Amino acid sequence: MKTKAAVLWELNAPWSIEDIELDAPGPNEVLVKLAASGMCHSDEHLVTGDLPFELPIIGGHEGAGVVQAVGAGVSWVQPGDHVVFGFIPSCGRCPSCSTGHQNLCDLGQFLATGKQISDQTSRHHANGKDVGIMCLLGTFAQHTVVNEASCIKIDKDVPLDRACLLGCGVVTGWGSSVYAAEVAPGDTVVVVGIGGIGANAVQGARLAGAKRIVAIDPIEFKREKAMEFGATHTANSMTEAVPLLQELTRGTMANKVIMTMGVGSGQLIGEAMALTAKRGRVVVTNIHPALEYGASMSMLDLTLMEKQLVGSLFGSGNPRADIPKLLDLYREGQLDLDGLVTRTYALKDVNEGYRAMRDGENIRGVITFD
Repeated sequence: MKTKAAVLWELNAPWSIEDIELDAPGPNEVLVKLAASGMCHSDEHLVTGDLPFELPIIGGHEGAGVVQAVGAGVSWVQPGDHVVFGFIPSCGRCPSCSTGHQNLCDLGQFLATGKQISDQTSRHHANGKDVGIMCLLGTFAQHTVVNEASCIKIDKDVPLDRACLLGCGVVTGWGSSVYAAEVAPGDTVVVVGIGGIGANAVQGARLAGAKRIVAIDPIEFKREKAMEFGATHTANSMTEAVPLLQELTRGTMANKVIMTMGVGSGQLIGEAMALTAKRGRVVVTNIHPALEYGASMSMLDLTLMEKQLVGSLFGSGNPRADIPKLLDLYREGQLDLDGLVTRTYALKDVNEGYRAMRDGENIRGVITFD
C-alpha cells in the first residue's frame, strides 16, 4: 500500500514528507494506522547524529494507533485493537524480560538497524530504496508495520493522542523517578531539564511522595509548567540550585538528582553530583552523544560520600505493566497527560514542531493523523 511518512535522508537535513510503499505485514508483524505520534527529542538525535542509526530512516517512536491487519503467528493483538508502541520491543522470554526488565529486552539489539526483527529486511520503501524505521517503529507515518513485540494493547476509551505519550516520554520520566531513582516519601528530588521526560520525572517524584521537588531549566515557561506538574521549587541552572538546596535541606542536599535535559554532557555530571546528598543517587536518563566517553566528577566524593551514578533506559520499567497502570492514573486524574501536549501538528509540519522544541516552546508536540 501507499502512505505518507517523514523520512530523514542525511544528517543535519530537514525531515522530508514522502509517499512511501509499505509492504503487508510478515510473520509476527502488525500493520497499524497511526492516530498520533509524540515528537521526542530522541528523533532530533537522529538528525544531529548523536544517535548513529542507519539512514535513510522514518522518524518517530512514540506512537499509538489502531491495528489494521496482522501477519501469520500474531497472537497478542487483532484487527481493531488500539495499541501503544513500546520503543523497546519486549519478547517476554529473554533473561531481561523474564526477570522483570522489559526495558532491556534482547530484541533491543536490532534498534539501530531500523529493519524488521524477524528477518532484518524492510517493509518500508521510498524512491526505490529500503527505508529504516526509528526504534523499529517509524511513527512519523500514516501507517507502519512493526513486530508484535512492540505492540501494547490498551483500552479503547483512552484518547490515542494522549496514549501515544506513554510510548516513550511518560514511562521514561515517571520510571526514572519511581524505579531508577527509587524516590521515597519525604525525599528531596532535583529534576534537571523540563521537557517531555523531565515533566514526567516531576510527576513520578510527586506520586512517589517526594517532599520537595526542585525543577531546573533555563526557560521560564518550562519552570512554570514544572510547578503545574508538581514541582515545589525551581531554578534556572544547577549553579543557582546550590544555595536553594542548602537552605531547603540545612546543607544535606538532594536525595535524588535526575538528569533529563535534551542532550547530556559529561562535563555536567560533577555539578549533578555536587547537588547530591550523602548516599544520594544521580540518574542519567538523557541521551549523551554517541562518541562522548568522558565525564568530569570527583571520584573521591563518590567514594567518601557513597554517592551513586546510574543510567536508566525507558524508565527502568516494564512497559506492558506500566502503560496500563499509568493510563489508569490518567483516568483517575492523578497523572496529567493533557498538560504535556503543548501543541499538535500535521505530519507536514514536523519540521516546525522540532523548531519549536529546539527553541524551548513545547513540553511535547504531538503529530495527529486523520
